[in-house]
Amino acid sequence: MKGIGYSLLFIVYSFCISCTSSPKDVAKLDALPEIYPDYIGVTIPADIAPLNFDMVNEDFDRMDVVASGSKGGEIHSEGSWADFDIDDWRALTEQNRGGKITFTVRVETDGHWRQYNDFEVFVSEAPLDDWGVTYRRIKPGYEVGGDIGIYQRDIHTFDEYAILTETVVPGRCFNCHTANRTNPNRLTLQMRGEGGGTMIQKDGHQVWVETKTDSTKAAGSYSYWHPAGDYVALAVNSVHQSFFTGTGQRIEVYHSFSNVEVLDIRTNELILSPLLQTDDLEIFPAFSPDGKWLYYSTSKPCRVPAEYEKVKCSLCRIAFDAATGQFGETVDTLLSGPATDQSYVLARPSYDGQWLMYCVSSRGNFPVSQSDADLWLMDLKTGATRELKEVNSDQSDSFHNWSENSRWFVFASKREDGMYTKLYFATIDERGRVSKPFLLPQRHPKKYYREMMDAYNCPDFTKTKVQFDAHEAYRQVFDKRRAIVNVKCKNVKM
Repeated sequence: MKGIGYSLLFIVYSFCISCTSSPKDVAKLDALPEIYPDYIGVTIPADIAPLNFDMVNEDFDRMDVVASGSKGGEIHSEGSWADFDIDDWRALTEQNRGGKITFTVRVETDGHWRQYNDFEVFVSEAPLDDWGVTYRRIKPGYEVGGDIGIYQRDIHTFDEYAILTETVVPGRCFNCHTANRTNPNRLTLQMRGEGGGTMIQKDGHQVWVETKTDSTKAAGSYSYWHPAGDYVALAVNSVHQSFFTGTGQRIEVYHSFSNVEVLDIRTNELILSPLLQTDDLEIFPAFSPDGKWLYYSTSKPCRVPAEYEKVKCSLCRIAFDAATGQFGETVDTLLSGPATDQSYVLARPSYDGQWLMYCVSSRGNFPVSQSDADLWLMDLKTGATRELKEVNSDQSDSFHNWSENSRWFVFASKREDGMYTKLYFATIDERGRVSKPFLLPQRHPKKYYREMMDAYNCPDFTKTKVQFDAHEAYRQVFDKRRAIVNVKCKNVKM
């Protein structure tokens, strides 16, 4: 019945198009249109929000765009930018799974039409069934506080919803929101400063936890769920900013200390290992899909910010037994920062266990502030690694996460201007081949992105819409009542 509905929709729409006058006496140009965002040659999932776009660096009175599917279907937009109907677009992309959509762009100036060379967008057979993405939206300044908010976006429409904003909890800084393998029934969120804490949400019920103890240096952040949903890995650290003068570089972000721990959310007990509580900096934990390993990054302590260029993180892993809540007694170093004069952070294993995506830069453990930060991929079966040149730019590319089926990933990039991080998507096949990334679609992209002036960070997929009670968060934050954690074990061997 679904296919019949789409067919009827195209018949009706084709009739409407036949009644619409088409541009006449069109002059052909031997050039591709310069559009924003650059969607030329990208690969998209069916059902993604329409790839609306603007023309750039050209004055015109009217734009006419026709999108035609290689497997059938055609839709049309006419106006000051390409603005496609969501239902028509969805029908077109669904019909053309595994095919392509060809765009014909014409513009009119003073009654004269010009037509550019056609360009193509490919529709992947791999589905992206997640409902949406979550992210923090923040002005890219360096002050404390400001208009901070954690939002979620339906990626199949243009609808955005606030999860928690500073208007609800004034004067607080929060981030590190994490769902369990895209399932928001298990959700964490960290809040720093006065009244801060770690929020653990399980099946809609919020518990705010004080994770700082006499045995740990700070409260937890940079969280990651164990796939079983009973444990959350955390980094305890102190983050700082240092500013440059007289150079083209604005800022260096660094951590003065950091350790890694695991919280058992059933008992509110912290599980510590002496191998993760050293004078080195252990940071950015992530469990393997089978839950048997904990990946993290580590670097030798330096006198930061004076020795900021010496911070070289290695990528490591340690065994973890969920049945007993115990760590292994040895650490495996997968990539050595000091040996290669690089820094490896933000390990994110695909949920199917095939790939490990991570960030590489020349130094540091905060890649969003490093312009040379790039995404790399490791084959977990062979150990082979390669740079993802298909998606990297000459600005920071970092803070990546996987879709539930491990066929798509989202990441934050500063490629447009070196300051504002925006969200990009790309697909990956079974052989590790990656498509050209595309910017998160907006209804009127040029107006939205050029006037919003927000940076997007820490994106992640969610398989369903996040249900979150912001009023309950307000009550618990300002009541300052926190569940207290205990240290379960310090010296554990397996």
